[in-house]
Amino acid sequence: MPRTAADFRRRDFISLGALPFTLSARTSCIVLSLTGGPSQLDTWDPKPNAPSHIRGPYRPVKTNVPGIEISELFPRMARHADKFALLRGVYRNDAATHGEPLFDGLPEPISPAGPPDERYGLNRFGQSCLRARQLIEAGARVVTVQMFETVYDELTWDVHGARPFSPLSAYRDSVAPMFDLAYTTLLTDLHDRGLLKTTMVIASGEFGRTPYLNSIGGRDHWPHCWTMVVAGGPFAGGQVIGSSDAIGAEPKDRPIPLAEIAGVVRAGLYARLT
Repeated sequence: MPRTAADFRRRDFISLGALPFTLSARTSCIVLSLTGGPSQLDTWDPKPNAPSHIRGPYRPVKTNVPGIEISELFPRMARHADKFALLRGVYRNDAATHGEPLFDGLPEPISPAGPPDERYGLNRFGQSCLRARQLIEAGARVVTVQMFETVYDELTWDVHGARPFSPLSAYRDSVAPMFDLAYTTLLTDLHDRGLLKTTMVIASGEFGRTPYLNSIGGRDHWPHCWTMVVAGGPFAGGQVIGSSDAIGAEPKDRPIPLAEIAGVVRAGLYARLT
């Protein structure tokens, strides 16, 4: 039976599909849509012991949480791992297209507005993250930021390896530094303003990428397993939930269907509404 707002009025511990969360009575949500689908192996689920045609060119680095490693492409995130959690066994069974909303019912992506801020990065994504924080401060409940407007002829997460898409080197040269700066600045600002405990921040692509590099050194679409980065609200930082197999192809422990995260988002928003 579908859940209603009344189901989420209580402020105590609840469990959605065996994922435990503590819901605040006042929760907002920022969704960072990472257009193009980041490669799990080259971002937040590195496989350093896999063969080179699987693990790719980037190495893992330690974070400020013992036992958690992420790609070297995210040095700022590595210093703030206590603020976010990694869901390493996310998957979807339906078809996905680039740029579609992660969850049904999300508002249209915002655009930057007002004076820029040099800390988020002087680019559309960074300034949109700033705008998202400002809207949450002003009382907005749900804000969507789309990192890229298209995957064509632009450096994005969509690393098939050749034009009109991106080479894997785009992560190092442009895409990862852009995300690393804006994301950590957003989390830090929300934390310093006392807003992170009541604001879910969910960063995810539409799907993951193939565990094997293709013939031109890129990775293709892969909906069977990827990593989602979540923070704030009901999500406790400094942890990894779930895991993938040895090559990042399939969930190994604690598979997490995309629909389950959508349920958590709805639950958090209902908790605020009621």
